[in-house]
Amino acid sequence: MKIIGIDPGLAATGVGVVRGTGLKVDGFSFGTINTSSKISLPNRLNQIYSKLLSFLKDEKPDLMVVEDVFSLAKYPKSGITLGQVTGVILLAGYQFDVPVTQIPVREAKQILTGNGNASKMQLEKTVRNLLNLTTPIRPYHASDAIGLALIGLYRSKDYKGGGC
Repeated sequence: MKIIGIDPGLAATGVGVVRGTGLKVDGFSFGTINTSSKISLPNRLNQIYSKLLSFLKDEKPDLMVVEDVFSLAKYPKSGITLGQVTGVILLAGYQFDVPVTQIPVREAKQILTGNGNASKMQLEKTVRNLLNLTTPIRPYHASDAIGLALIGLYRSKDYKGGGC
């Protein structure tokens, strides 16, 4: 199976890919889709959508796992923007006919580290250990995304019928 994990973000959307079966990882890659704050929001959303759609066409994944939208009371506008980014990500998955599931960030942290309140550093270290990497995974958006992809791989038998 090939699973793509996505950590939505307007400035940097993390993307991680794992290939394997069950708990066995046969290969992986990760990176980010970056946009500039100097361009308009619609242009940034279009860049994320277009790059992700192209990536999905190249990779032909079996499943896409996206971090669910969350909002902090202190920064409500960030939650709205994150929702807009997530919307174009979900649209790309739908248009390419990839089953998509969303996982809340606390659940992902709990599954991977055993602590739903784990820091980005703790999560990155756990993901790195699961992949037998010695070099840190940067940026953290990429390690978050590959962590989501790992969860999708570990749960792949649950998604065989069609995602969500």
